[in-house]
Amino acid sequence: MTTARTDEEDIQVLAKGGRTNVFGFVLRLAARIPFLFIAGRLYGPEALGRFAYAILIVEFAAQLGSLGLRRGLAELLSKEDQPHAHIIADCLFAALVASALGAAFLIALPQLMFPNSGINGLDRFLPLAIFAIVATDIALSALAYKFDILSTVRARAVVEPWAISIAAGAFYFYSARDGLILAYVASLMAALVFALWPLWRSYGLPRGWCPSPMRSFGIARRNLPLAAADAAEWGSRRLDLAILGLFASPAIVGIYYVAQQVASLPQKLKTSFDPILGPVITRNLQTKNYAEIAKQVGQVGFWIIAAQAGIALALGIPGEAVMGLVGPQFVGGTMALAFLLAAEVAAANAVVSESALVYMARHRNFLISLGMLILQALVSVGLIILVDDLPIQPEHVGLYQAAAVACGLMISLGIGSLIKSRFLSHLLGRTIRVWRWTLLLAVAAAALLGFLIVSVPARFEWVELTIGIPAILGLYGWIIWRWGFGPEDRVLFREKRD
Repeated sequence: MTTARTDEEDIQVLAKGGRTNVFGFVLRLAARIPFLFIAGRLYGPEALGRFAYAILIVEFAAQLGSLGLRRGLAELLSKEDQPHAHIIADCLFAALVASALGAAFLIALPQLMFPNSGINGLDRFLPLAIFAIVATDIALSALAYKFDILSTVRARAVVEPWAISIAAGAFYFYSARDGLILAYVASLMAALVFALWPLWRSYGLPRGWCPSPMRSFGIARRNLPLAAADAAEWGSRRLDLAILGLFASPAIVGIYYVAQQVASLPQKLKTSFDPILGPVITRNLQTKNYAEIAKQVGQVGFWIIAAQAGIALALGIPGEAVMGLVGPQFVGGTMALAFLLAAEVAAANAVVSESALVYMARHRNFLISLGMLILQALVSVGLIILVDDLPIQPEHVGLYQAAAVACGLMISLGIGSLIKSRFLSHLLGRTIRVWRWTLLLAVAAAALLGFLIVSVPARFEWVELTIGIPAILGLYGWIIWRWGFGPEDRVLFREKRD
C-alpha cells in the first residue's frame, strides 16, 4: 500500500519539477535560437509565415484530438482502479481515433492550412503529424504523473527543438519552399520516440488490454469540458496569429511568428507545471484540503510570475537586438514582441488557477475561457481597424497590425487572470497569494539597468545580447532571492536530501 504524501512532500515535488523546468527552459532557449536564425536567414519571412499558419491549423486539430488528456490523465490515473497501463492504452486509443477524424478533415480540405498559397507535393498530408503530437503529449503526461519531468525536458527541450533546427538547415538544400515543414515533421517523430521509450520502461506493455469503443467514448465524453477548456486556452495563444493572417501578408505573419516564438519561451515554464500540479491537486481534492491547494497554487503562481517577469524584461528591453538576430527584416516586430512578453506575465495567474478549476468547476472554467477568447477576438479586430486610421506609412501598417493583435492578447489574458483567480479563491474559500510587492522593486531596478544598457550606440548591439540580458536577469534574480523569497520558496533551488 502506498502512503499519502504530506504537504511538505508536495512542495518538494513541485520544487523539483520547477528546477527541472528552469533547466528545460535554458535548453529550449539554446535550441530555439538556431532554428529561428536558420528559418529567418535562409527561408525568409514569407516562407516562415506559410509554415507558421499551416502548423497553427495542424496543432489546433491536435489539441482537439488530445481530448484534454494532457491534464485529464492525472485524474483518471488517480481514481481508476484498473492497471495504469490499460488506462493509458484506453486514452491513447480514444485520442488517436479523435485525431484520425481531424486529420481526415484537413487532408480533405488542405486550403485551411494554406489559404494564401498553393498546395504542393505532400502538403496535403501534413495533418498526419497530428498522431505524433497527440501520442507524445499523452505519453509525457503519463510520465509526469509519476513525477518524471526529465523525460518531458528531454523530448520537448532537447530532442524536438534541436531536431527541427538541424533538419531545417539540412532540408533547405532539398527544398527552400518545403524545408521548414519537413523539418517540423522530423522533429515530431524524434520527440515521439523519446516519449514512448520511457513510457514503456515506466509502465510496461498493456498486457491483456483490448480496445473498447465504449470505454473510449466514455473517456471522450468525460473529458469533453476539459478538452474544450484546453482548446480555448490554446486558442487564446494562437488566435492572434490566425486573425493577423486574415489581415496581413505572409511576410508579416512570419515576422509575428518569430516574435511569438521568442515570447512563448517563458510560457513553457508555466504549462510544464500542469502535469506536476495535477496529481498534487487531485490528491488534496480527495481529502478536501482546500487550504493546501490555495497554498500550492499561490506558491507555484509566484514562482512562475517571478520567472516570467524577469525573462520578459531580459528579452523585451533589448528586443530590437533579439529580433535582429533572426534577420534585419524582423526588427519591425519588436513592438509585437513587447506586448507578447507582457501577455505571458499577465496570463500566469490564470494558468495556475486553471490547474485547480479544471477539476473543481470544469464547465464554468470553460465558459470563462470561451468568453475571454471572444473578448480577445473583438479587441484584436477592433485595434486592427483603428490602425487603419493612424497616420502611418503604408509599408508599416502590417507591423502595427501585428502589434495590435499582440495588445489584444495581453488585454484579454490579463482580464482572464483576474476573473479565474477570484473564482478559484471563491471556490476554495481561501485567499490565493500570488502577488508580492518585491516584484515591483525587482522590475523597476532591472528595467532601469536595461534601459541604460540599450542606450549604447547601435553598432554595439552585441553588448545588449552578451552583457545586457545576463545583467538584467542577474540583478532581477538577486532582488527576488534576497527580499522576495521565503524559506518555502528557496526549496525551489535546493535538493531534498535524505
